[in-house]
Amino acid sequence: MSESDLHLRIAPELLLFLPARRRREWQRVTPDGTSTLGHVVESIGVPLPEVGPLIVEGAEVGTSYQPVAGDVVHVHAMSRPQRVPLEPGQDAPRFLLDVHLGTLARRLRLLGVDATYHNDMDDPSLVAEANRERRVLLTQDHGLLCRRALWLGAYVRGTKANDQLRDLLERFAPPLRPWTRCTACNGELAPVDKSEIDRLLETGTRRSYDVYGRCSECGQIYWRGAHSEHLEEIVRSALRTTRQESQVGGESR
Repeated sequence: MSESDLHLRIAPELLLFLPARRRREWQRVTPDGTSTLGHVVESIGVPLPEVGPLIVEGAEVGTSYQPVAGDVVHVHAMSRPQRVPLEPGQDAPRFLLDVHLGTLARRLRLLGVDATYHNDMDDPSLVAEANRERRVLLTQDHGLLCRRALWLGAYVRGTKANDQLRDLLERFAPPLRPWTRCTACNGELAPVDKSEIDRLLETGTRRSYDVYGRCSECGQIYWRGAHSEHLEEIVRSALRTTRQESQVGGESR
């Protein structure tokens, strides 16, 4: 190794962020004497929200550390489960998902996780909302995660919804409260007497089911329906992933 260069050892979990032609564990960078270590790591393609401890000569340093020629830096991935700072009165992390993660958003809501989603919001607006509401911004856009104004974000691994959900649950281990949120709008569900919604139900539904819930935000009605086995399997799988136990119930109208 050249003593005039900075040598970065990138954790295997972070190699996916590097260009294919440079996807190797050791990275060599020529320090300019002014850039921070955080800037150097992002300059090779790794978003800082994905980075865990940075180790130089056996000691942990911050992203503001100014590296010098000859430094050997071990760049670790963010540890799991990742702890999210909570606001006073908040008992679980909240999430904001970008335009490409609509299915994941619905599955998180199915599990009772507070997850907002927009398909018409640009990057600056997403960052502003995430910061304002202290939501973890979930995305597969490397550039969005590199925005310095963003308080906290995470890259969602996987191309299929099942893999994305498993990745999210393993990373943040949010408490699950299945069947307590509206999958359409993220509002909370409340029990509703059948007599209050009788006129809104189709004859077959009215005759077959007696227990209902209604979204406090959009008014959508939910019940345990004939097509809920797929949804129940999603819930069972999620509970196995997080080693939680919960009552299963509910289907959307």
